[in-house]
Amino acid sequence: MTTAILSALPEEQSGLLAHLEQARRGVHAGRVFWQGSLHGHSVVLALSGIGKVAAATTATVLIERFRVARIVFTGVAGGVGDGVGVGDIVVAQDYLQHDMDVSPLFERWRVPGYSGVRLPCDARLSAILSEAVDACLASAGGYFDHEFMSASPRLHRGLVASGDRFITCAQVARDLRDPLRAAGHDVLAVEMEGAAVAQVCLDYALPFAAVRTISDRADDSAHVDFPCFMQKVASRYAERIVRELFRVLQKT
Repeated sequence: MTTAILSALPEEQSGLLAHLEQARRGVHAGRVFWQGSLHGHSVVLALSGIGKVAAATTATVLIERFRVARIVFTGVAGGVGDGVGVGDIVVAQDYLQHDMDVSPLFERWRVPGYSGVRLPCDARLSAILSEAVDACLASAGGYFDHEFMSASPRLHRGLVASGDRFITCAQVARDLRDPLRAAGHDVLAVEMEGAAVAQVCLDYALPFAAVRTISDRADDSAHVDFPCFMQKVASRYAERIVRELFRVLQKT
């Protein structure tokens, strides 16, 4: 079985690519795909591109051309949920598109043709990914650079929202979060790709799970030291979490 590891930015995959064995590079639909072996498992590493359309295209290519058995997304996100701090990790249980609005024809945020507002991730794969994150945090010790964090990193599980906007304003983040919360959708984090990949994987009945490192609080500090955070925290998280994921998968 081949696992696709998908990320939006090259910095999020640098550690994974460095450990890829028997690497073979291919280009399709304007995207670069790396096939090989990672920790004894067949993988395809790919960059989704930024935004929902780019992510949907990449996910479709992974399924149609590379015949992957599952897709796992690793990357960063802005924290909007209470208690979700910089350096924490969110494993998505489900997704929604915060910029989808076909009301009054359909319920706000609902993608027409789907049963509800939320697009579920695969429960089993998400549980395995959560176990991998727990193991990673427990064993990491001083491996991660904590200059960005005010407390030890924690794992959160729940709803993540995607949209074609990089949120860098606290008021915009509140305007996004508060109506969702009032409707019973308590969002932990926001990013720009995951809901599209979740939708494609639902269409193909393919297991999908996503893990996001919180790089900022989706406010005016969202741009501060982002490249440094990617290098010192997010890329290290991705490499360690994927390693633990394959270790757990091997036991199941």
